[in-house]
Amino acid sequence: MEARPTSTAEAASILREAAAKGWAVVVRGAGTKQSWGRPPRRCDLVLDTTGLTGVVEHAAGDLIAVVRAGTPLAELQSTLGFAGQQLALDSPFPNATVGGTVAVNTSGPRRMTYGTVRDLIIGVTIVRPDGVIARAGGKVVKNVAGYDLAKLMTGSHGTLGLIAECAFRLHPRVETSFVRKRGDFGTKAGLAWEIDAPADGDWKVAWEMPGAGGDPKPEWWGRYPWREGELGVKLTAALSKVRGLLAAAKRLGVSVRGSLGTGVLYAAAQPDQIGDLRAAAHEAGGHAVVLTYHEGVDLWGPVPGLDLMRRVKAQFDPDDRFAPGRFVV
Repeated sequence: MEARPTSTAEAASILREAAAKGWAVVVRGAGTKQSWGRPPRRCDLVLDTTGLTGVVEHAAGDLIAVVRAGTPLAELQSTLGFAGQQLALDSPFPNATVGGTVAVNTSGPRRMTYGTVRDLIIGVTIVRPDGVIARAGGKVVKNVAGYDLAKLMTGSHGTLGLIAECAFRLHPRVETSFVRKRGDFGTKAGLAWEIDAPADGDWKVAWEMPGAGGDPKPEWWGRYPWREGELGVKLTAALSKVRGLLAAAKRLGVSVRGSLGTGVLYAAAQPDQIGDLRAAAHEAGGHAVVLTYHEGVDLWGPVPGLDLMRRVKAQFDPDDRFAPGRFVV
């Protein structure tokens, strides 16, 4: 069964009915990341957020916007662009929704300058699995009152409730250009500093700089390296060990792209490479998480704080009805 609410109140009514019937619920926006995480153990209702669209409020003078979760990220950027502003998040998926971007904590090259979703989201309205509407945060950047529900929902993979609206801090749009080179890399200053390291070719490095007059944006910039049939893997490393992790990935025959300035990389791997790739990431002071599902592959590896995550899940969704089994708990 599928439902497509057009308001938070309507979504709450649907979820109250689902709770009364004991239905398992899976939230879906544009569907660009439905293969991320494990498949839910069961699903009685798909709740489609694409009816929850539009900017609720844009306080341009305060650099704040409140937006409904089903709004395509590209549409939001276009709207903000008329005021010379931006939500400084990248998505490799042109049609990705705001809610889906928050739910899996998607970020790209601009994380180096502006941070990730967790840094930019300042408030959220959710509908709990029991159909109760909850709000936290607000429309001011420095809001410390109450529980930080917005950051808790970020990266929750739709397992704690429905994200209905998000409040974000914005930034002015900046005209930029790029500097590109091949081969090894040194230390460069810029708004973002990225690498494309194919398993069978030369490394390509680019950095984004304020102002015009440089090179055009590389075609690989902000795009994940995996193709159909490959596993998408998120790698992290201490900055001093990024070079070693890239070298290890090349020895394993794994293509990698990502941020040299933050130590967040993305790899295209085969199932039999995950163990060695995870070991290389741990050696580099980081972790390896498999984003796209493949049967028999351990997606998460060691999970610090697992007991706490289970307690949070039990608090928000005691009957385990929201995307049961999708996330680590």
